[in-house]
Amino acid sequence: MPGIYKKSWDVFVVGGGPAGLATAIAARLHGLSVLVADGAILPIDKACGEGLMPDGVKALQALDISIPEHDFYPFGGIRFLSDGVVAEAAFPRGMAYGIRRTHLHSAMVEHAVACGVQTLWQVAVTGLHPEGVMVAGEPVRARWVVGADGTSSRVRGWANLDPPELRAGKNKKLRFAFRRHYQVAPWTDCMELHWGAECQVYVTPVSKQEVCVALISYDSKLRLEKALNEFPKLCSHLDKAEYTSTERGAITVTRRLSRVYRDRTALIGDASGGVDAITGEGLCLTFRQAALLGECLATGDLARYQSGHQALGRRPALMSHMMLFMAKHPRLRRRAMQVFEQNPAAFAGMLALHVGEGSARSHLSSGLAMGWQLLRA
Repeated sequence: MPGIYKKSWDVFVVGGGPAGLATAIAARLHGLSVLVADGAILPIDKACGEGLMPDGVKALQALDISIPEHDFYPFGGIRFLSDGVVAEAAFPRGMAYGIRRTHLHSAMVEHAVACGVQTLWQVAVTGLHPEGVMVAGEPVRARWVVGADGTSSRVRGWANLDPPELRAGKNKKLRFAFRRHYQVAPWTDCMELHWGAECQVYVTPVSKQEVCVALISYDSKLRLEKALNEFPKLCSHLDKAEYTSTERGAITVTRRLSRVYRDRTALIGDASGGVDAITGEGLCLTFRQAALLGECLATGDLARYQSGHQALGRRPALMSHMMLFMAKHPRLRRRAMQVFEQNPAAFAGMLALHVGEGSARSHLSSGLAMGWQLLRA
């Protein structure tokens, strides 16, 4: 390792999850030398719904990353279930991937190494340095430093990019996610979203004989075993199915930073803010940020990354606000679900907006039509 510490790097990435690896790969596509460091043991796992939407698949492919066919399960649409009402629509273009987070991470690590990214695992980055970063007590020189170290990013604090509410120790937008896998054949070609009184439960097929079940709520003490009692139809599918993983938890947060870079340090992924996991768009957003950041590191224009980062987050933020509003207002959700069930085109239009397909004019027209239907419902 001495050679790695003595060398000067173009880019040092703190965090080796999907955000860090995607950034490293994007930077290598522009010919930059990259070192990634993370204290974790491979492969890195995270509690999430494990669905990669078609736009996310496309963003992954734009980074030249391919996933082996045996590691993912393709699915073709989304199904909402609430109060006995069901709405379903196919994606307007492409297929989504249900993929275990560990499989995704392993594929990304393999591709990063193949394209020349250097990696350090189980190694702690302890701070920024005038010429780069400090790693295990040793300074490592780097022209650029990227913080890809998650929601509780230390790099964000070191670079003085924490928003005021975090510096004050307050955050009212936290939600809590718990995930478990079940050995059972998928019963639909869709990712399912079950809407409950105080929570949402996602079901994503991840193989021919396994589904991922993820719970999201504002209640840090609510667990899957209790939450599933609210969804008897879902329980009937999972009845007697064996667990293939332990229950794993994480937090999800809606957060927008006023700045995502300072001097030679930039943030990406959850470290740079984010939208609630209810959208399922976190990975897609991260991969698009990484492609942009790779370009901006190559040209030395982080101001462009700042403006582009804000633009990339607008659609996911809009979808997050819409879906959380539905979650908080049961009467409105019931009306919306009735409209979706009676007019499948309305639900298909919302799904197209969700995955970035269709024109602004068509979305505006669909929105106005749905608004009228909600008033009449």
